[in-house]
Amino acid sequence: MKKEVPYIIFGTSNKNKAIEATAIVASSGVRFITLAEVDGAIDVVEDGTTFAENARKKAIEQALNLKEWTLAEDSGICVDYLGGAPGVYSARYAGADERSDARNNEKLLADLAGVPLEKRGAHYACHMVLADPEGNVVFETEQQCRGRVLFEESGVNGFGYDPLFEVIEYHKTFGDLAPIIKSAISHRARATRLLVPVLCRLVAEKKLPTRLMDVED
Repeated sequence: MKKEVPYIIFGTSNKNKAIEATAIVASSGVRFITLAEVDGAIDVVEDGTTFAENARKKAIEQALNLKEWTLAEDSGICVDYLGGAPGVYSARYAGADERSDARNNEKLLADLAGVPLEKRGAHYACHMVLADPEGNVVFETEQQCRGRVLFEESGVNGFGYDPLFEVIEYHKTFGDLAPIIKSAISHRARATRLLVPVLCRLVAEKKLPTRLMDVED
């Protein structure tokens, strides 16, 4: 059935991120609409040197451009031995023209060749920002998930560096963990979960626009 549903724009074309985030905020009743689903979205240049700078820029510029509530995040993996790299360059670690998970993972393994397990500590970070249609930041947080980089990929779930990133407490990579577990402990999940009360308040105050969407009966 179709129903008028409150929504915000999720400033990404990455369907995997949108699917993860939508499941976490389901209790708020809010749906995410990706940039691929709207007209007039712009490509915001991610030229910041921190996750915070990129996330703020993406949220504010896209919100002003679309005149819509816009959520944006910037995330990546930071490896201790590499001084925090790839960091903000995680998505293009293998080069601007080599944007693929496989090549990025290959480069990370090559850069850590010969490094023992005890020195392969790392964390995933996610900086998340919600801006209103006037470009005002109404929510902002940065969350992390600690782990380490293994010597080879394991598991088929997730995306990005997930098959290499082991959560030590579970003795499994994000690629091995069931999606329901990742959605409880990941950096992005932790950031998104903090957004839920904000969305509930915005819905209660009727500040969000609505769109006719398919919903389960």
